[in-house]
Amino acid sequence: MGISLVKGQNGPLAASNVVVAVRSIAPADVSALLVTEAGRVRTDADFVFFNQPQAPGVELRSGTLLVSAAHVPADIAQIRVVITLDESGATFGQFAPPVATVADGSGNALYEYVIDGLDSESIVIALELYRRNSEWKVRAVGQGYAGGFAALVTDHGVSVDDEPAPVTPPATPEVRTVPGEAALSFEKRARLDLRKREVAKVLINKNAFGIRARVILVIDKTLSMSRQYSKQVVHRVVQRMIPVATQLDEDGALEAYLYALSFAKLPDITVEHGEAWAQTFLHLTGTHQGIDYARIGGRNDELPIMRDIIASLRPGDAPTLVLFFTDGGFAKKREIAALMRDASRLPAFWQFVGLGRANYGLLRTLDEMSDRVVDNAGFFALDDIDQVDDAQLYARLLGEFPDWLRAAGQAGILR
Repeated sequence: MGISLVKGQNGPLAASNVVVAVRSIAPADVSALLVTEAGRVRTDADFVFFNQPQAPGVELRSGTLLVSAAHVPADIAQIRVVITLDESGATFGQFAPPVATVADGSGNALYEYVIDGLDSESIVIALELYRRNSEWKVRAVGQGYAGGFAALVTDHGVSVDDEPAPVTPPATPEVRTVPGEAALSFEKRARLDLRKREVAKVLINKNAFGIRARVILVIDKTLSMSRQYSKQVVHRVVQRMIPVATQLDEDGALEAYLYALSFAKLPDITVEHGEAWAQTFLHLTGTHQGIDYARIGGRNDELPIMRDIIASLRPGDAPTLVLFFTDGGFAKKREIAALMRDASRLPAFWQFVGLGRANYGLLRTLDEMSDRVVDNAGFFALDDIDQVDDAQLYARLLGEFPDWLRAAGQAGILR
């Protein structure tokens, strides 16, 4: 358990490497501000958060801060640990108090601070790690920040805007905003905005910015995917696909399917309900919102789901982008190859993505498949999607789609 701290109390940190974590019943994000004696960051690089997980001596990993005191720059006086509630409108007073803990690099507990007395706060500075002469110490702060997250970071010198800002310079098109974004917390909107910009960069570079396309997300629900579900990899896939829909789909939403031997058409995934959608529907077993997951099956047969999507396509329709996530094992190779040849006459591009280390067989040969009107499919595999940053992921995910748009237009497939 370590030594219990109360608000305002401090203690020495003898360990050169420490781990700071927060336990909270309510979903919350952890971030850190590295500040000078003046209480401000030197540059935006001293703000550690989800999309910038490292600064000198500090790393955010899976919601936990790893601090190496020896690598913290000499002009940094304090590391302020911040916790922010995910849900818009939620306050800490609605839940049991969060608990901040400090352990050494071996996992031995040093300090614990139950942050009680909170009420209407949704952002709290939990702890400060600070220098005292040549030594490091920890202080229990537990101070709410009434101005909100944007005010907190800007007051510490970080250059961010509370509302999504236009892309500069003015000649660069502005990323698209869709209904529902305003309901997100500031942190979630900031994360979404950064991802939208990465999507927009790919489309701009490929001369496809401003194109509108129906976006369909298909996720493998076979038993071989159990690790991807238990580790919530597929949950994170959904969050990273939402920005694609915001920039392409007319409604900014993802059409969604789960498939195995059969398939289930699920409610569309919207910006404001993405996390709730994932918690509700991303399972391998059980009954969820009236859908019996046992009936979908546990082994894979791609033909039913592919035929259903193809049946919804008509020559001359607006383009469709199918994002198809699977761990492979396509057994009916001849039938699938024939289906993809027939589908090449229709206004859809199929981007297959392999999750995990597997034998993808047919999927690797899609780009070389002959006898198609146009090349209507792409494939790439990701051993670990969490190790691929947003810029790389979207570049691979959307790299071939604009080429297909041009080819399909020239072939008269698109209106």
